[in-house]
Amino acid sequence: MIVVVGGSLGGLRAAEQLRARGYSGPLRVVGDETHLPYNRPPLSKAILAADFSATDAHEQLAFRQRSSVADVDWSLGVRVVASDLANQTVQLDTGEVLAYDGLVVATGLRARRLYISSPTGSRFVVRTLDDALALRARLVPGTRVVVVGAGFIGCEVAATATTLGCDVTVIEGATGPMERSLGRELSQSMRSFLLSRGVRFSSGRRVVGLLTAAANQCGGVTLDDGTELGADLIVEAIGSVPNTDWLAGNDLDLSDGVLCDERMRVAGAAHVVAVGDVARFTDSVLGGLPRRVEHWATAGDTAKVAAATLLADLAGVPAPAATAILPSFWTDLFELRLCGVGTTRAATSVQILEGDLHEPQHGLAVGYLRDDALVAVVTVGLASNRQLHYRTLVIAALV
Repeated sequence: MIVVVGGSLGGLRAAEQLRARGYSGPLRVVGDETHLPYNRPPLSKAILAADFSATDAHEQLAFRQRSSVADVDWSLGVRVVASDLANQTVQLDTGEVLAYDGLVVATGLRARRLYISSPTGSRFVVRTLDDALALRARLVPGTRVVVVGAGFIGCEVAATATTLGCDVTVIEGATGPMERSLGRELSQSMRSFLLSRGVRFSSGRRVVGLLTAAANQCGGVTLDDGTELGADLIVEAIGSVPNTDWLAGNDLDLSDGVLCDERMRVAGAAHVVAVGDVARFTDSVLGGLPRRVEHWATAGDTAKVAAATLLADLAGVPAPAATAILPSFWTDLFELRLCGVGTTRAATSVQILEGDLHEPQHGLAVGYLRDDALVAVVTVGLASNRQLHYRTLVIAALV
């Protein structure tokens, strides 16, 4: 039996790829959410902006189940709490112990929380469908919202909440909006755009305390310069933590997700592979430096490699050559869509390929270069044919 731990997109894609590559044996997917796999990117945008019931929202987001995985055993609402990789078993929180021939690690990430323990009420994250629905119920016109963190999730929530008539302030921290992925130049461009749409920013600040309202509800934040910002709710968008606790004690490198080789084998374990954003794998653009990629497409791209590797290892035959994985992402902020392809963090310089940084709403393409070689492009507000054009340029440059 092959056990897939993680019931979200990575687990689904792994199951699909195992079946597509000829595995017809028992296949069990264990996931701690009660929902079948669904699409997460709309949580901070379309789902947060609309008034859906839980059932309707899941119907909107649920992935179509292919016939090839109709016989997969889905164990939902169940969590794997421990593993013994030497003896090839995993233990569930129900007490059940599963023996496996092959194991797929697809447990993904959980939202990082502020270290401040109280007050606990009126504090939100956006990682799951239930998270998004709980936050949506509170986003009514006039609500004062403080978003802590200016990454993709923070900026998306800020834009959506502003559209809904909320009064939104983003605590920016040490870097600008989405700067780690976009670079300083495009980050500042998007900051100006968000400001023009009514989002406020508190720059270079961090939260050191929470204000308490009635009944243990959060009433705002205290910043490191002593400023107090009142709020009806806060959204903690300060990054994520890989779900690897259940792998502890197996002598693996879990310092940042699960360390894998270029074929998605988990380093230090037999017949175990990892997929999605929990996997730290080789990035050829960064000279072979392993890193995690927290983008939607990574789940499918890594599942293709991991499934082929695991089945080859189980059969005792050489694994196929690893396929280079090209990171890609997109986000929607008000009416603008940003699309990126390639490894922006590898860049040593940027070049404006099209448009003007001061007017991103009129269409913009930014090229990211490393030693004068194109390693990534991010487009803003461009038509799909122009996005495809730049994607093709990146692929050609990296092949």
